[in-house]
Amino acid sequence: VQLQASGGGLVQAGGSLRLSCAASGRIFSSYAMGWFRQAPGKEREFVATINWTGGSTKYTDSVKGRFTISRDNAKNTVYLQMISLKPEDTGVYYCAGSRFSNSNYIPGYVYWGQGTLVTVSS
Repeated sequence: VQLQASGGGLVQAGGSLRLSCAASGRIFSSYAMGWFRQAPGKEREFVATINWTGGSTKYTDSVKGRFTISRDNAKNTVYLQMISLKPEDTGVYYCAGSRFSNSNYIPGYVYWGQGTLVTVSS
């Protein structure tokens, strides 16, 4: 599975962005998908994950109520809708695929996209 993330950009605090992650390969629907981010000088952290059907999601506490992960298996695409963005949301956002549902365990994600940069100005 190859992943291509897009949709990042520069936005003011309080604004919104929608990230997309397009996957190649016919087995996309067999994988749970996750979004992670890495701020400058910090380690990569879990943001959200969605199981293979789209029926179960999990978020890190700091984005609950502001971010929504979704997927369209017919389009081999996973999304991250982000609203009420804050400067601390700044970072490179990565999508990734895992065999394990509802997991925030980074080593469990075996396929990674190249990342898309989100910058939130104050």
